[in-house]
Amino acid sequence: MQLYLVTDENACLGRDIFRVVEEAVKGGVTMVQLREKSLGTRAFIDRAKKMKDILHPYHVPLIINDRVDVALACDADGVHVGQSDMPYEILKDLLPPDKIIGLSAETKEDVIEAENLNLTYLAVSPLFSTPSKTDTLAPWGMDGLKWVKAHSKNPLVVIGGLNESNVVEAISNGAEGIAVISAICSAASPFKAAKFLKSMINNTNKI
Repeated sequence: MQLYLVTDENACLGRDIFRVVEEAVKGGVTMVQLREKSLGTRAFIDRAKKMKDILHPYHVPLIINDRVDVALACDADGVHVGQSDMPYEILKDLLPPDKIIGLSAETKEDVIEAENLNLTYLAVSPLFSTPSKTDTLAPWGMDGLKWVKAHSKNPLVVIGGLNESNVVEAISNGAEGIAVISAICSAASPFKAAKFLKSMINNTNKI
């Protein structure tokens, strides 16, 4: 989850989403979340299966956003859910025990409640304001991230407004991984963008 790509077809600027994702993975992306808000179930499953086939040779996990049924249908590596999605207690009973479970935390209450859950990671969301997250509460900011780090046992991923200008600060303040959309999907070269972000993460972890 070090460099976590969340897909967005619109952010790919007319380019083939599968090609963009594969280029990003070649550049250093370590996990991919397939996020589809408008596709029907059958089309979502078809896309997920194709994405899994692309990621498999690179040993990069495929995470499905929200849709547990789609994740089960394509045998994805895990599911990411928000606070208004399927409750964790039901989710863990539906998924095989080896699957990844990620949960978004938008408030301090979310963080405290997550202490009782066996999560793979907790997503601090959004870290900064961003056009792709218009249905969330106020951004956490760096002070908020520090608070979450001090009060959470879970590995932390940050999402929302992450790019090359703030990755180092996010990792330095407690994030184990960063999740990005446009910083890679909209880049002129998804490969180069991913490679640069990954190098920033690695270099910061060495300090």
